Amino acid sequence: MKKLNRKNTGLEKLQPIKVVQFGEGNFLRAFVDYAFYKLNKEVDFNAGIAIVQPLKDGMVNMINDQDGLYTLFMNGIKKGEKIQDIELITNIVKTVNPYTEFTNYLALAKEEELQFIVSNTTEAGIEFIESDTPEMQPPVSFPAKLTVLLYERFKHFNGDASKGVTIIPCELIDYNSETLKKYILQYVDLWKLEDAFKTWVSDACTYHSTLVDRIVPGYPRAEIEEYNNKLDYEDNLIVAAEPFFLWAIEGGDDLKAKLPFHKTDLNVKIVDDIRPFKMIKVRILNGAHTAMVPFSLLHGNKLVMETVNGDFTGKFVNNVISEISETLDMDKNEITAYSEEVMDRFKNPFIKHALADIALNSVSKFKVRVLPSLLGYYKANKQLPVNLTFSLASLIRFYKGTWNGESLPVKDGEDITAFFNGLWKSDDYEKIARLTLQNKSFWDQDLTEIPGLTRAITIALEEIDSNGIEAGFAKFQERIK
Repeated sequence: MKKLNRKNTGLEKLQPIKVVQFGEGNFLRAFVDYAFYKLNKEVDFNAGIAIVQPLKDGMVNMINDQDGLYTLFMNGIKKGEKIQDIELITNIVKTVNPYTEFTNYLALAKEEELQFIVSNTTEAGIEFIESDTPEMQPPVSFPAKLTVLLYERFKHFNGDASKGVTIIPCELIDYNSETLKKYILQYVDLWKLEDAFKTWVSDACTYHSTLVDRIVPGYPRAEIEEYNNKLDYEDNLIVAAEPFFLWAIEGGDDLKAKLPFHKTDLNVKIVDDIRPFKMIKVRILNGAHTAMVPFSLLHGNKLVMETVNGDFTGKFVNNVISEISETLDMDKNEITAYSEEVMDRFKNPFIKHALADIALNSVSKFKVRVLPSLLGYYKANKQLPVNLTFSLASLIRFYKGTWNGESLPVKDGEDITAFFNGLWKSDDYEKIARLTLQNKSFWDQDLTEIPGLTRAITIALEEIDSNGIEAGFAKFQERIK
């Protein structure tokens, strides 16, 4: 088969760069890039995307090898019928690795038609690192990298307010745009940049918090031959996703005019307040995803679908969702309907969503997605939620890194993995539970202050190592009564 590139597909004419995107992973390519592709296709939006690789190790070289082109397969069930939509995504026109081509990174700031900055650097990506400086090529944190880029744009266009950009982060943290803006302004102060730039960053640029909702398993390794048979070219960057799509963005009429998604059939909601959308999605869909990963991997599963279809693991996930639902102050019928839809989406037979692919940065994900439900349940009932508590213990056990003599797919920052590597040199389960729960850098609070939590986690760790996940969970339930 022919190689996928612009010459072989007759797509050599490039759209102008209107979007700079921090992140090159499967989710952004199946979600944000697809959304702008739809704008181009249906509204003639004419927006090219320049991708910035946010970490040293990334995949922009692979994307470059295909001139930014890749195929998106959207697989699912609608009204009982299996569907598969296939789109060749064509709007990535440039990629930059700032660690090896910093000058090219700064050049993005000078793009005349640049209007939007989008990002998904995971929950751990929006952080303030005080040691970052404007002389670093590049700084470590995403907010610092962005501050450098904005400052370059400010200088190049002499502070022209019309060259401000619309900043739309997609990281799953509360008030993602407000947090990002706060850190940018902290860097402005730390680096003693001029007041005029601070005004430009605050007033000429706009910031819009978001909620994103689409399950994206990514590259379909297990079925790649089947996927390739549907194409007449060789694609090493195939992305599989579900058809479901929701992008809620906080904004008013000005943003609707800039992003005319209302002229497409895509489910993009530009609204005054995304909190109702965010609460139910992050707590139930993302929370269940994050809660299931450690215990299901330790149980021996590999896939989300396998987990929710299993007799034991499926019941566990249902009970996790029930515990989460009890903490939500929303219409119960709406919660029930959404929960049922989530389980159906998890069971999508086309989606082979590997648990290992969801394991990235599990500690920060648990803090944002699951911990509020655990704490909310305790506050409301004055007792610990059995399934969510066992899930937290499974997370701690998962970070030991091995199970039954085999490696586990632990993927996190060096500080977090080093903490657990040191901790698991001990076989004192109470100490392991206590020191993990006390770690405020993980949870932003001392969780040993939650009555009974240290004891419960200690018991769960003992039972997991003694009896495995299923039998260990049964014993755990008996012992904490």
